[in-house]
Amino acid sequence: MEQQTLGFIGLGRMGGPMSGRLLAAGHDVTVYDVSEAAIDRAVAQGAIRAASPKAVAAAADVVLTSLPTPQILKEIALGADGVAQGSRAKILLDVSTTGPSMAKTIAAGLAEHGKQWAECPVSGGIKGATEGTLALMVSCPNATFEIVQPIVANFGKVFHVGEEPGLGEVVKLANNMLAAAAIFLTAEAMAMGVKAGIDPRVMLDIINLSTGRNSASQDKFPRAVLPGTFDFGFATALSYKDVRMCVDESETLGVPMVGGALIRQILAITNSKYGPDSDFTCMAKLVEDWSGVEIRG
Repeated sequence: MEQQTLGFIGLGRMGGPMSGRLLAAGHDVTVYDVSEAAIDRAVAQGAIRAASPKAVAAAADVVLTSLPTPQILKEIALGADGVAQGSRAKILLDVSTTGPSMAKTIAAGLAEHGKQWAECPVSGGIKGATEGTLALMVSCPNATFEIVQPIVANFGKVFHVGEEPGLGEVVKLANNMLAAAAIFLTAEAMAMGVKAGIDPRVMLDIINLSTGRNSASQDKFPRAVLPGTFDFGFATALSYKDVRMCVDESETLGVPMVGGALIRQILAITNSKYGPDSDFTCMAKLVEDWSGVEIRG
């Protein structure tokens, strides 16, 4: 298959390394970001600078987007200077977490301009984006998947979850709710152990060899909680946004999500107490504050 000329909009903590992987693989990539410094870093890697999302879509066959909120994505996709107005691009391939409702809205808006929507939310964090070990949840028609699969394969393991807009987003929201819940529940268990007098590193080692092991105990606690850095790399505001969307979607589908609603409230408190730019591992700091202990090793 002929190699597609690519565009990439949103060169932040995830988009930056992902665009870098495309450049390293030999793709021509035209880029745009609101941060000139982010564009400069991409250009230094071989990217081509564009002045707007529309300009990216005038230079590329497939435009990828990695953006922080659904509303920003909607403006970039469908706004007056957005991807929909670009003369060349036929596919917008979004790797953000937008939620099913917004995915359907943008897909319909792009279709009015003769363009296709493909969603590809990802999981695996900055480390996965850098190393190409992400999980990629693609939802788009089969014919579109044949075009985008070789592109997103640069980022990790690809799963085609369906053809309808929003299905990839459902999987991603479910995953992110579980990831947040694991942090909070692990923090409660660890705080109990520390307050009883158990060495937190020993307790964590035991949990990780036992049935209670999870993504937080195996990765987030050793990297960001035990050292007291709370810097795993995912903002509280973004986790809060994802869990809100997950609970809302679950309610829309008629599926009770009692536990998810609790995690939404815990993230609301964490967001208020430590700020939207804090790391979502600060949920553990919240439990520490409530318990009067520090989980350090």
